[in-house]
Amino acid sequence: MRLNPYLQFKGQCEAAFKFYEAVFGGKIVAMLPYGETPMCGQLSPEWRDRIAHARLMIGDQVLMGSDPPPEHYQAPKGYSVALNLDQPAEAERIFHALAERGSVSMPLQKTFWARAFGMLVDRFGIPWMINCEEAR
Repeated sequence: MRLNPYLQFKGQCEAAFKFYEAVFGGKIVAMLPYGETPMCGQLSPEWRDRIAHARLMIGDQVLMGSDPPPEHYQAPKGYSVALNLDQPAEAERIFHALAERGSVSMPLQKTFWARAFGMLVDRFGIPWMINCEEAR
């Protein structure tokens, strides 16, 4: 069994996934616009280029997402995507990249459980927690 996040965007899925691909060093393996699906005729013309499904491979991990139709979109609430990293320098690099044009709710810092931990909402409205635990 695998558990992976599925993120929803308000029309910026393609831009978000290209950004995440660069930040995480992953590979987009699927980017399906609504215009290439049977739903094409059910949406307004400006939604044909929006993304029905995206899939990003980051090592053996998967991040998926889409642009749901406007009447089905809900802003993220009550969760964060948590990244656990082994190296503080990598945690810092990713934190600062995701924070660019976003909002930081807790700066990356040492805590009682981690060498580095911070929380932010990126420019696409996705909440993240970056964690680099103490070596055990």
